[in-house]
Amino acid sequence: MSDSSTPLTTGLRWYRSLYWRIGLGLFAFLALMLIAQGALFLWITDRIAGSMPASSPQRLAELVSSDISAALTDDPTLDLTEYVSAQYGHVFQAFVVIMRDGRTVTNDENVPQDLLNNLRADAEWRSQFPLRRFPPRQFGPGARFPRRGGGPAGEGFPRRSRFPDGVPESAAGEPRDRERPGRPPVPRGNIAPIIVGNAVVGEVAVIAGGPPLSRIARELGPTMGLVGGGVLVVGVALIAFVVFGPVRRRLKHVQDATERLGQGDLGARAPEQGGDEVAAVASSFNRMAAELAARAEALQSSDRTRRQLLADVSHELNTPLTAMRGYLETLSMPNVTIDAATRQRYLGIVTEESYRLERIVGDLLDLARLEGGGTAMRQAIVDVPALFERVAKRHEREMADRNVRLVLGVAPGAETIAGDPDRLEQAVQNLAANALRHTPDGGSVNLSADRDDTSLRLRVSDTGPGIAPEHLPKIFDRFYKVDVSRKAAGGSGLGLSIAKAIVERHGGTITARNDNGAIFEIRLPVAQP
Repeated sequence: MSDSSTPLTTGLRWYRSLYWRIGLGLFAFLALMLIAQGALFLWITDRIAGSMPASSPQRLAELVSSDISAALTDDPTLDLTEYVSAQYGHVFQAFVVIMRDGRTVTNDENVPQDLLNNLRADAEWRSQFPLRRFPPRQFGPGARFPRRGGGPAGEGFPRRSRFPDGVPESAAGEPRDRERPGRPPVPRGNIAPIIVGNAVVGEVAVIAGGPPLSRIARELGPTMGLVGGGVLVVGVALIAFVVFGPVRRRLKHVQDATERLGQGDLGARAPEQGGDEVAAVASSFNRMAAELAARAEALQSSDRTRRQLLADVSHELNTPLTAMRGYLETLSMPNVTIDAATRQRYLGIVTEESYRLERIVGDLLDLARLEGGGTAMRQAIVDVPALFERVAKRHEREMADRNVRLVLGVAPGAETIAGDPDRLEQAVQNLAANALRHTPDGGSVNLSADRDDTSLRLRVSDTGPGIAPEHLPKIFDRFYKVDVSRKAAGGSGLGLSIAKAIVERHGGTITARNDNGAIFEIRLPVAQP
């Protein structure tokens, strides 16, 4: 099973990364926005330039005055307001048409009223003077005027204004020039007269300062908003469908798999295609799900083992208890006459079964302590030949009664091993007792020890029928009995399990195989010099 601590981005190629895709998508979106803004700028510039029929405000004043002069000459009853709106409503540069008959028309309805009043007052004042063609001039704050006598004879004003920064006002708010009879006021715009026949019927004043932004925004704002909004919607839609759409779908698959796993479906898995961070998350989820499934299976197996252990323990404890209770009930019956020999035999069976019960309980406690780590292993130098001798002496009488021969062999270099002497002797004793139970009368049991570079090997073999191959994987399980003969032999079914637990607590391994009988081999690690 793979390591769950593997980073999400291990092996992830940069061009498949979700972050790169998001970054590239935003870059493309910004590029699209810049292209759209550039196109809008060019279009707005063209519209503004196209709305200026003249190259300068003065030229525009002259053009409009000439056009209106011709139109009034052709049609004296001309509706000037409708004409200006139709002909010059698209012109962004604001101008005012001031007629001598009192009409005032402008192409921009947002021209301030006070400016209109001032322009009308100036036009009324100039109407008192003979016709003069004013040279092109800029008006308003910062205006510059020609020097005295700077223009051709008969044109322009005969004197330079003493107020180059505009027309100062009197305390009453009226232009000071109006307090000086005999002199026309300084023009407040780029003006041109409207002449019909030989008479001046009005004038056109172009307001300086360029096209007002408010009018540009009013005229072009809807189109700009529509185009900008469309580009924004298209860009967002492309990013949503191209970048985040597939990610959302795959995250939904991960979410669904998570919910199924939470509901107990241990086979729930998320698709891992894509090669980006979402695929890495799905892969990690699948590894986690596989580990959870394995752990759930292990828990189920452990629960089955626990139930089986409880059943085996109950059976093993119940067998001697049943025998003891039967004989004791027989001995306690007042109406049953039992001779002394029979009574003694019954009491001997009860005593033997109580010892058996004590051994089973002791073996269970030993196994629980060994597997739970509750027993500390003593470290000492174990004399292997002496250990074999103690095992032989313990089984000496039984082997003599059954004519079973015990063969001991210790190879050079295998005389000692570091470990707990008592526990190692217990393990070898259990293996020898198991071998003796399965060795026929007249057979032999062999105890041997040898050593290689990394371990010391202890072998216990017999000349019995061996272990069936289907039983070998379970031979060290608790209470596991291969056949009825083993059950009849009086073993508790815990000896091999205890031997395995002792060996594993020493950092070793124990195996079983067949070779002209059963062979149990213990491998214990040896300290390197």
